[in-house]
Amino acid sequence: MTKDCYQKEKDGGKIIKLADFVEYQDGSVVSKEIIKKEEGTVTLFAFDKGQGLSEHTAPFDALVYIIDGKVEIVISGEKYMLEEGEMIIMPANQPHALKAVKKFKMMLTMIKSNL
Repeated sequence: MTKDCYQKEKDGGKIIKLADFVEYQDGSVVSKEIIKKEEGTVTLFAFDKGQGLSEHTAPFDALVYIIDGKVEIVISGEKYMLEEGEMIIMPANQPHALKAVKKFKMMLTMIKSNL
C-alpha cells in the first residue's frame, strides 16, 4: 500500500483516505482495486484531464462516487456532470462512457448479482 502516513491499523482493518490512495499520472488513467470478491468489486480510479473510458456496457449495476475533480458521464446518450461528493448509478447493460472535464478521482462499486 502507498502513503503509509495516511493508514492506521484499527481492529485488524486499515483506515484509508480515499483521495490519497490512488495518485494522478500525467496523460493516464490509474486504477487500484481495493476489494475483489466473487460478488463484486470496489476500484479506485484517477483520471488526468481529458482522459476517459469509451462507451461500453457492463452486465451489472455500477455505483460511481466522485472523490475529487469533475467528470462528464454519458449513460444511454444522456450527459451528466458530476463533481466531488456526488454519485450516480450506471444501470446494467446500458451503454456508458466518461471523460475527465478536470482531473478527477472516483470509486467504482460493482455488485455482481442479478437479484
